[in-house]
Amino acid sequence: MGRFVTPDAYIESIYSISPEGLIKMGIKGLILDIDNTLVPTYTKNADIKVKAFLDNMKKNGIKTAIVSNAKQGRVEQFCRHLDVDYFYNALKPLKKGYRQAIENMGLRPCDVAIAGDQLFTDILGGNLLGMKTLLIKPIDRNEPFMIRLKRLFEKPFLRGKQYLDKF
Repeated sequence: MGRFVTPDAYIESIYSISPEGLIKMGIKGLILDIDNTLVPTYTKNADIKVKAFLDNMKKNGIKTAIVSNAKQGRVEQFCRHLDVDYFYNALKPLKKGYRQAIENMGLRPCDVAIAGDQLFTDILGGNLLGMKTLLIKPIDRNEPFMIRLKRLFEKPFLRGKQYLDKF
């Protein structure tokens, strides 16, 4: 189980990721989670920082997509002003949502990275498909009860890990 929930990198913030860092790893596509990765969990809309991040990736040749377990309305509202493909009700860590995004990008799983804040959804799903996996430090501790419960099970796998502030 340990190898399936071990990310390729531990990253301080989504904004620590640069297109150059991804390109060095051979990454051509980036799949992103929304809640506690791009914005705090209860944030309804993407801010200018998220838009600038996605625009910078695109400008540098990195394809992007958002894959979320959230419901359609939540994801559509968040992505409304972003030029990004999105997939909701993804059932992460199952492969369905990831596969849709990867196929839509026209890439292979080994050419794509997933960036997310949860080991048992984002990282596990990415590793099962053979993607590069980037664990993002959660933005906010104000989370639904079930997520807080999952965090307890993540703790042993995260003990002593150092998060990179530049990637």
